[in-house]
Amino acid sequence: MIAYLEGKLTYKSPTHVHMDIGGIAYEVHISLNTYARIESLENTRLFTYLVVRDDAHVLFGFSAEDEKELFTHLISVSGIGPNTARVILSYMSVSEAVNAIIHDNVPAFKKVKGVGPKTAQRIILDLKDKLIKLELEQHDPMHLQPTDSSLREDAVTALQALGFQKAMISKQVDKALKDHPDLQQVEALIKTVLRQLS
Repeated sequence: MIAYLEGKLTYKSPTHVHMDIGGIAYEVHISLNTYARIESLENTRLFTYLVVRDDAHVLFGFSAEDEKELFTHLISVSGIGPNTARVILSYMSVSEAVNAIIHDNVPAFKKVKGVGPKTAQRIILDLKDKLIKLELEQHDPMHLQPTDSSLREDAVTALQALGFQKAMISKQVDKALKDHPDLQQVEALIKTVLRQLS
């Protein structure tokens, strides 16, 4: 198992990054929360989890250990795969997800695409006691500002990765930018669009 990678970020998007380590570039899949924290960085450390499938080895990376820890707990729940866990961690911060689980807050998961009430109840049932014991360290994602030219494109790309169709999302992103001209952060723009869709 690869515990973490530390190196130069040669490519960054809201869904994955390329990390150069000694001339070898690793493709690492990330959540929106991790992207928000590493977007302005040239070099960083990502805590990683390797998912081995029949057709591929997929590396997931997290800027904080508690996010990786919650990811591993989520994928232990029946019916929750790595991509669904990443989607949850893109819609919710670690503290938001942990609080929702600990306080039996099924409605909090309604905004997460692909997670219905039954799945949310299963997550809570399986993880509540574990998370209360672990008392994961609470944190707030940093809000980092992209260039204006990349704001819309990055938001559309990230929302597509969360399972939305490009045509619908493009309209929603344009609406959010029109209604909220002060939006300058990818994470804030994405959350505004998600609220429009809820």
